[in-house]
Amino acid sequence: MIKAEAKRLGFLSCGISKADFLEAEAPRLESWLNNNYHGQMAYMANHFDKRLDPRLLVDGAQSVVSLLLNYYPSEIQNPDSYKVSKYAYGQDYHKVIKQKLTEFLQFISQNIGEVNGRAFVDSAPVLDKAWAAKSGLGWVGKNNNLISKKQGSFFFVAELIIDLPLQYDQPTTDHCGSCTKCIDACPTQAITQAYTVDGSKCISYYTIELKENIPDQMRGKFDNWMFGCDVCQDVCPWNRFSQPHTEKQFVPNAEWLEYSKTDWEEITQDTFHRVFVNSPLKRSKYEGIVRNVKFLKY
Repeated sequence: MIKAEAKRLGFLSCGISKADFLEAEAPRLESWLNNNYHGQMAYMANHFDKRLDPRLLVDGAQSVVSLLLNYYPSEIQNPDSYKVSKYAYGQDYHKVIKQKLTEFLQFISQNIGEVNGRAFVDSAPVLDKAWAAKSGLGWVGKNNNLISKKQGSFFFVAELIIDLPLQYDQPTTDHCGSCTKCIDACPTQAITQAYTVDGSKCISYYTIELKENIPDQMRGKFDNWMFGCDVCQDVCPWNRFSQPHTEKQFVPNAEWLEYSKTDWEEITQDTFHRVFVNSPLKRSKYEGIVRNVKFLKY
């Protein structure tokens, strides 16, 4: 019943795992933080225990319902322009998915019984990909993205943590094999080794998370990525199976898809707020977009 409702709400996949301590993830997370791979994302070092144990987030938690929502676009922006990551083509996914999850929780309460639970969309101390992998929705690849044999990796990961005991799915196996395309293609060598990403070297970090000026030594390494980066996903062989999404709220504003580099260079604050209302690009704010464009131009 739960998986059928997930499908009705438009989710690509739904998997369920037992809410428990993520024993294998603990040393990996500790090592990642000790290496300062989170850069200036100080929030990543907060709530270490909660990241590893969902029972500290929801009293009496027994199940983690993991969900994937496709964002692979049917239209691609002007190839000669500054690049925007595909996940940011439409409206802010936090709001879109949170709305679906709220409806999902209501459905469970109405059809199964009163439930204590919370919805999470990339904005709380939850290791989304680890839970999705544990519930069989894919494996965490060498580029640290969740990858599915059937759908690739262009999807958002979210979850409900609830106090209902359910039937649990089993993890799948790793199918990266000997492939190193993502490692070889990363413009800034952010994938330091298989399955390890130095977040502080990622183009997404520089263009979205970093609030100060982008270091001069990174000039010429961004391959025209202005907001985020898709290189390690674009080269992944499993993404040949990606299919365009059907979520109306992820359909991009056709105006900016045609933008040339000059359009970006000359964009005004008024135009930015009009064209990118409810867009993930608002996270960088107008000033951040202007900074990124200037960095790429000069």
